[in-house]
Amino acid sequence: MLKGLALTPPVIGRIAIGKVVERHGKRLPEKDDEFTITSQIQNKDGWIAHPFNDALRKEGQKLRSIPIRLLFDDPDLNFRANYSLFDRQSGRPVCVGDGETCRRVTSAGMQALPCPSPMACSIGAAGNCKPYGRLHVRIRSDNAKDGEKERHPEDELGSFIFRTTGFNSIRTLATRLRYFKAVSGDRLACMDLELRLRGKSTTQSQRTPIYYVDITTKTGSSLEAAVNEARQRREQQTQAGIDQSLLDEAARGGYAMGEFEESEEETVGVMEEFFSDAGQDDLLEDGQEKPPSPGGAAPALAMKLQRKASAHPSAAAAA
Repeated sequence: MLKGLALTPPVIGRIAIGKVVERHGKRLPEKDDEFTITSQIQNKDGWIAHPFNDALRKEGQKLRSIPIRLLFDDPDLNFRANYSLFDRQSGRPVCVGDGETCRRVTSAGMQALPCPSPMACSIGAAGNCKPYGRLHVRIRSDNAKDGEKERHPEDELGSFIFRTTGFNSIRTLATRLRYFKAVSGDRLACMDLELRLRGKSTTQSQRTPIYYVDITTKTGSSLEAAVNEARQRREQQTQAGIDQSLLDEAARGGYAMGEFEESEEETVGVMEEFFSDAGQDDLLEDGQEKPPSPGGAAPALAMKLQRKASAHPSAAAAA
């Protein structure tokens, strides 16, 4: 087997809440308020839609929920999240860490080093390093329109990948997966779930909606029913000779074989959509708030205090 090659879940499609568009001669990331399910093939107009993109869409409505199952019982195998720094010229990964340790390409080769998080890191503080999450899911075809299930059956060991650099999405997905693993009795891969787009407004978004991704039980199903179905499905798998624990073990070993999980051909697209200079504004690329800088006041608050001091100089002097 090739050394240094991470064995990641086979990807058969993408799930996105945005796209890259060409504007004024530049390719820029653009946010969206619905999911788009694509194949892995692009043409001159962008990513080609996967048949599920239309099959799961209700007439005249935006696609804001997708029926899914997870591949593994271990949440960390389904959702991979870390701090990532890419080389701006080549698009290759330079440093990947978890807040405690990192793997970094140096002049002396690959090294394992402490990871203090981007704001406290000498090379990450420049703003090029940020959280990066990848969620692998199976899309359940039982909710597809008539005929689509037969034409496009589920690939039970293939995945659709959702990528994000949003704190709200990363935090919510990581939390939900741990909760569902706990309540199902380690039967996470057997639960019928939904990937759901949620919106909220904040001060930093200037009261306009921002969107993040969540995981819930399937529409119309209670938590108790979902857990009971998961238990029955696990019993059926066991009787059929399917060993989920061995599958998790194989996936865990595959991830550990490589230095970085993204291949060079993938990182160019990842850089363009999530790590480009054009995407670094007051909101992250998928519409999520950036965390406040340690020890720094929010710009809006600082401006209010400055205006107040200007209007009342005597009070400012007394303070």
